[in-house]
Amino acid sequence: MTILCLVRGPVLAPDLSLTEVPVHAERRDVAKRVWRTTAEDGTPFGFELEKPFKHGDTILQAAEVRYVLRQIPEPVLCVSLDMAGSAAAGLGWAFGNLHLEASTEPGRLIVADSPVARRLLEKLGLPFVADLLVFRPGHFARGPLPAHEFGPSHQH
Repeated sequence: MTILCLVRGPVLAPDLSLTEVPVHAERRDVAKRVWRTTAEDGTPFGFELEKPFKHGDTILQAAEVRYVLRQIPEPVLCVSLDMAGSAAAGLGWAFGNLHLEASTEPGRLIVADSPVARRLLEKLGLPFVADLLVFRPGHFARGPLPAHEFGPSHQH
């Protein structure tokens, strides 16, 4: 009989010297508060969370290992924000108007790769680079300042 490890939140002060066992999850699962998965070593987990985990959170720590949530990278489109502030704001509005999730890193806007996103960028004549990244919608970095995170609960 396998025992399910029930987790209600991240380990607040993980011991980074312990061996890491990845717990891989899709972005849509990471955004949930109640879900199940299995770690790379076969350990089953169930989650009942107050707020969703983030990529890199330690979800459980044992004597010799720590289990770390690793969001699976996904296809994204990256657009340079080397443009006037009003143009960048217009680009953000255009994606938001289509209800497409976005995030930013210093100097670039990131959206999930989709035909709709590609058509919009082509229509606007903006070059983009396809990549495979851990996509965190609602995570907005502004240069050297700390990132602001609206998170998956930010809804209109």
